[in-house]
Amino acid sequence: MPRKSTVNREANVKRQTKETLINVSLSIDGVGEAKIDSGIGFFDHMLESFAKHGFFDLTLSCEGDLHVDGHHSVEDCGIVLGQAIKEAVAAKEGMVRYGHCILPMDDALVLTAVDLCGRPYFEYDAKFETEKIGYLDTELIREFFYAISYSARMNLHIKVLSGSNSHHICEAMFKSFARSLDMATSLDQRITNVLSTKGSL
Repeated sequence: MPRKSTVNREANVKRQTKETLINVSLSIDGVGEAKIDSGIGFFDHMLESFAKHGFFDLTLSCEGDLHVDGHHSVEDCGIVLGQAIKEAVAAKEGMVRYGHCILPMDDALVLTAVDLCGRPYFEYDAKFETEKIGYLDTELIREFFYAISYSARMNLHIKVLSGSNSHHICEAMFKSFARSLDMATSLDQRITNVLSTKGSL
């Protein structure tokens, strides 16, 4: 049976380097509101979709060295968002821990699975027909999810089962990840501590 959290599962994370300045505010138990400014339009759209379909409230701003390319901005946004996820679900009591979703979007079909186990591991099976979607380099999509998995310390598997349109494939990834994370962070009244035979995660 689902239950509501008795704590505010929220996080505010700031990270500044010579390449980027990023601020993220995340509420796990939100309604899907998003305010995103990464400097890359299509990436903003993907993060808005992530928030909407995971019912997360997310504010993200990034000032990055886009005159070089988008790599530092996209990767560092993944690092900071992963840190925010890790901080927001730090206690993990009562949390389901696992989440999965097979999500269709027109020609695209994407499978995502998540385990918030405290051990980072990443598997990614995807190919894109185009080098860019808008101003987002498609090779950076892997870097973003890799950064999230390691900074959030989660198992994350993403597999594209079918699809040809790069926009559809990418959007299905973000939505599938959002649905999987929403499931994994949900609470169950049958779980009195953490869902592990070790007694900790």
